[in-house]
Amino acid sequence: MKLLHPDPGQIELPLVLAALSDPTRLSIIRQLAEDGESMCRRLDFASKSNLSYHFAKLREAGITRTRIEGTARYISLRRDDLDARFPGLLDSVITAAAAYPRIMEAEPVNGK
Repeated sequence: MKLLHPDPGQIELPLVLAALSDPTRLSIIRQLAEDGESMCRRLDFASKSNLSYHFAKLREAGITRTRIEGTARYISLRRDDLDARFPGLLDSVITAAAAYPRIMEAEPVNGK
């Protein structure tokens, strides 16, 4: 299965800002900025469908990249793409997102 990600030139500011307007997604951004790439199932803060919805919104806006490895999904910030497209935006968002709580992490599954 391949997930669609917008090309860097297709990342649009209104979509990015709309995706960042949700407190849950700001918490996700904060955690990814602090911890780097994370396994999606380790970020256990909402129901699975709610979690998938938030990850999809961030990916479709071009803020995150999701890679699939076997049955696991890993999510990371597209910092280089966002910095090239909108210099300083991501740093400002991350600074502001520090006011939001970190997402609670689930226990590792199968030692991962």
